[in-house]
Amino acid sequence: MTVKEIFETMDYGPAPESAAEALAWLVDQGDRFGHFIDGAFTTPGDGFDSKNPATGETLATLSQASQDDVDAAVAAARKAQPKWAKLGGHGRAKHLYAIARLLQKHSRLFAVLETLDNGKPIRESRDIDIPLVQRHFYHHAGMAQLMEEELQGREALGVCGQVIPWNFPLLMLAWKVAPALAMGNTVVLKPAEYTSLTALCFADLCRKAGLPKGVVNIVTGDGAVGEMITTHEDIDKVAFTGSTAVGRHIRRATAGQGKGLTLELGGKSPYIVFDDADIDSAIEGLVDAIWFNQGQVCCAGSRLLVQEGIAEQFHAKLKARMDKLRVGNPMDKCIDMGALADPVQLATVTKMVDACEGGEIYRADGGIPANGCFYPPTLISGLSPADPLMQEEIFGPVLVTSTFRTPAEVVDLANNTRYGLAATLWTENVNLALDIAPKLVAGVVWINGTNMFDAAAGFGGVRESGFGREGGWEGLSAYTKPARKTKALKKVEPFTGSEIAPAGVDRTGKLYIGGKQARPDSGYSRDVWSKAGKHLGEVPIANRKDIRNAVEAARGAKGWGKTTGHLRAQILYYIAENLSARADEFARRINDLTGGKDGAKEVEASVQRLFTYAAWADKYDGAAKGVPIRGVALSMKEPVGVIGALCADEAPLLGLVSAMAPAIAMGSRVVLTASEAFPLAALDFYQILETSDVPGGVVNIVTGSHEELADALAKHMDVDALWSFSSSDVSALIERESAGNLKRTWVNNGQSRDWMGAEGQGKEFLEAATEVKTIWVPYGE
Repeated sequence: MTVKEIFETMDYGPAPESAAEALAWLVDQGDRFGHFIDGAFTTPGDGFDSKNPATGETLATLSQASQDDVDAAVAAARKAQPKWAKLGGHGRAKHLYAIARLLQKHSRLFAVLETLDNGKPIRESRDIDIPLVQRHFYHHAGMAQLMEEELQGREALGVCGQVIPWNFPLLMLAWKVAPALAMGNTVVLKPAEYTSLTALCFADLCRKAGLPKGVVNIVTGDGAVGEMITTHEDIDKVAFTGSTAVGRHIRRATAGQGKGLTLELGGKSPYIVFDDADIDSAIEGLVDAIWFNQGQVCCAGSRLLVQEGIAEQFHAKLKARMDKLRVGNPMDKCIDMGALADPVQLATVTKMVDACEGGEIYRADGGIPANGCFYPPTLISGLSPADPLMQEEIFGPVLVTSTFRTPAEVVDLANNTRYGLAATLWTENVNLALDIAPKLVAGVVWINGTNMFDAAAGFGGVRESGFGREGGWEGLSAYTKPARKTKALKKVEPFTGSEIAPAGVDRTGKLYIGGKQARPDSGYSRDVWSKAGKHLGEVPIANRKDIRNAVEAARGAKGWGKTTGHLRAQILYYIAENLSARADEFARRINDLTGGKDGAKEVEASVQRLFTYAAWADKYDGAAKGVPIRGVALSMKEPVGVIGALCADEAPLLGLVSAMAPAIAMGSRVVLTASEAFPLAALDFYQILETSDVPGGVVNIVTGSHEELADALAKHMDVDALWSFSSSDVSALIERESAGNLKRTWVNNGQSRDWMGAEGQGKEFLEAATEVKTIWVPYGE
């Protein structure tokens, strides 16, 4: 084809990228790889082939890790961790900086190797993935430098086990490894089974950077190796990116082990186009949202929602654009879409689409290569919102679409999913955009753009898209812990007695649900005795139905999260005022319950704690992140939603207030299970709530067995988070049963907390009571 003909037809000629250097690197390694443990590669063992999904060509043979290999990697990481942490922020920053520089020096090698191994177009590896990898190491070199100054009172967790997927092999490594190393942790990482080559090349680079032995360890293999890592008794923190099903399995498998856990899971993200949008720009954004990396993106905009007035025009233009997408050899720099990562994934996508019965399927007319793991750009319309393809993650180049009429309708449609990872909306009306964005249940919202990422901006989801954030200051909390010593918390048992002295008018203790006193569904109560055996009263025994009623009441009070911080502060101050007015009464009650003499101190500490969170109610705010775009990435603090809390047994009033106050200050609603041993203080406290303008359903209080009520709260699908400060051994139960809807958990693992001191309050509680939503807002003409 002549130059003249190219200009006349506007067809692209081939522009192949040379693979020579990457193939030479593989040859230099003998085309066989062992694991990278304690700063050196092990002798290659039995394993499996890593193949180019575009051609089927074998690139290298990888080793299948055994339990002994994983044990050796964890032991090397454990041995290296104390010295790595003691190196200090500046020492670690220099190493991270060296890694970033080497990634730049060898950027083409990594880009080509990624495309050969994964099948994504070379221009995506070269222009998106590798620059973002470099950015993460540069950014976290800065985080390491600033840790001692900006994160005072925090320290490394220890050894981090990390399991990453095959869709962004090197980028996911950077997201996990960079913050872990910056905060003083060491890592044992397992790349995806069939896309391990860039991780092994990274290991080679770590040697060149002079990284101390054992700081980074990489083992290869199938899912069994991942399970060996996530359940290893000497791993302190697990980070996983992958499917929701595997994430749920990991949550159950790690329950009760005392490990930190972050999960970045699947999504079914809405791509919303309003009728005033720039249609051509929105279509180009959609190409990036769903056909970038062949749709193998957890936050892919796979559900297109178009306003009815422009739907016909939009779909016609979209189909025309689909027909122009070039699918082929990913090593060609003119290709738009490469190959799916593996024949298994191709079979999965094909099976899901072929099972579609009710929709109209449109496949792009551009054609695909006859051989290799290729699938055409596909659009499916005419499905109901409940159709499996509208609800299930396809993880391929398949877009489903429907229409809407009003902003309120599209919010309902967008949120009609069990996922909550990302969302995109297109409109020229910035007022509409900033009205809709906070209403979308998603960890990330892009306005008039899509797939924008940066190390400075947190990324992560809610609901069954997981919990935790990658990037930004918020991403560091998952790799640090408070620098304090704890001791085992002994079970606090209630006192017993036998004789009941004659009393005046009987007082009936009830539950507090929906702003009203309610009798327990069980119809049972139990006696409460003082240390001296004096009968103090009776408390109701709540059951699963009472939990259901309390959660329904809390869910119905969702308007609390839309109130201003100033209003919430006023109510917290009012609670403190009314509690202070009855301080002597509450002090006597606490002394009677506990047999101690510190009731007055506990009441005063409770009043102060209410003042503290009243102060924070309008001050724990977000930030505009310094991302490299013409625009801003707004990090917004949002309430978690409905939080269940098992309150501390040893501090019957202060423990309850310390769980309630930060949650409602941030706009969440709570279902509080009072101290199991000393519950009467909670029943006195709801009288304070009744006279303090607390809306019904914002605070709900139940009494009963922590173990039984923990089980009900953990399994409840409408509870968004569950905290446990109980002296009962329920941490494992909570973490295991919370896997149903992957609710956030915060448990004490049987360790004590000084409720009277600094440990009993602060940003740790505020962070647990909020979610971070990142809203990207580009601007300019």
